[in-house]
Amino acid sequence: MQKILVIQTAFIGDAVLATGILEKLHNSFPEAQIDFMVRKGNESLFTGHPFLNKVLVWDKKKSKYTHLFQLLNRIQLNKYDTVINVQRFAATGFLTAFSGAKEKIGFDKNPFSFFFTKKIKHVVSDGTHVLHEIERNQELIKSVTDDVAAKPKLYPTKKDFDTVERFKNKKYICIAPASVWFTKQFPANKWISFIHDTSDGVFVYLLGAPSDFALCEEIDSQCSHLNVVNLAGKLNFLESVALMKDAMMNYVNDSAPMHFASAVNAPVTAVYCSTVPAFGFGPLSDKSFIVETKQKLTCRPCGLHGRSECPLQHFNCAQQITNQQLLMPMSE
Repeated sequence: MQKILVIQTAFIGDAVLATGILEKLHNSFPEAQIDFMVRKGNESLFTGHPFLNKVLVWDKKKSKYTHLFQLLNRIQLNKYDTVINVQRFAATGFLTAFSGAKEKIGFDKNPFSFFFTKKIKHVVSDGTHVLHEIERNQELIKSVTDDVAAKPKLYPTKKDFDTVERFKNKKYICIAPASVWFTKQFPANKWISFIHDTSDGVFVYLLGAPSDFALCEEIDSQCSHLNVVNLAGKLNFLESVALMKDAMMNYVNDSAPMHFASAVNAPVTAVYCSTVPAFGFGPLSDKSFIVETKQKLTCRPCGLHGRSECPLQHFNCAQQITNQQLLMPMSE
């Protein structure tokens, strides 16, 4: 039996987007044993995944490099036929290079790429359009599958759907208001204003990690007379995904919840503040909308990943977005 390891130990959204590779490999090699390596904290996304054999976990916060060498030993013992590294960083390049696999595939920008059996050029644009991240990832396996990138996919379990069923007996939208980066995060006061303009009969579920509870509580407290429920920290990843799947609309920043929506083809409206869809990480759901300032700001985008504060202190890329822009997707 062919044994394949896919490595993506970056942030949670990156791990979700890499599931497109898992889908494609499974469809092309249904009998293969496919393992997936992620950073600690992301493994719960793959609980009950129907065709993953194992999820390997790298703890980057506790004994980072000791654990890295332990993982290398485990990878070598597993005797993979193929290791596919989606990242361009040295640590995972090291694992790939010394994995012992017959075939080692990764991007040419990885510092250890000279050890790979197949180096793939990392391309942002093919000259006609900016590639989406799933298209860039597909280049890694194009020679053994085809040119068509698969969309990311997550598999909430029956238990996950059962857990959130009680929230689905009414019309509802989901809002994931937080982001790791300040300039990617639509401000709380703007979410509050938008919620006040939503229809009276629509419930609003605020989603996020335990660390997002305070932000969601701030929003909830300013909308106490409305149908707003703070679920931050109360649902795990897959339960949140299960709730998003049947929402009238999911409102997200340029962050992981956007990819959650894509992974179950849920309707999504992505709010872009300092970043732009042209970076290649936009929503992939059939029903998806992008909201951004209509003004041409010379300072936007101000960075690829967002910043801890607006460099010019005005944050116009967020402040100029209107409630009407956010409301329009619900009427389409």
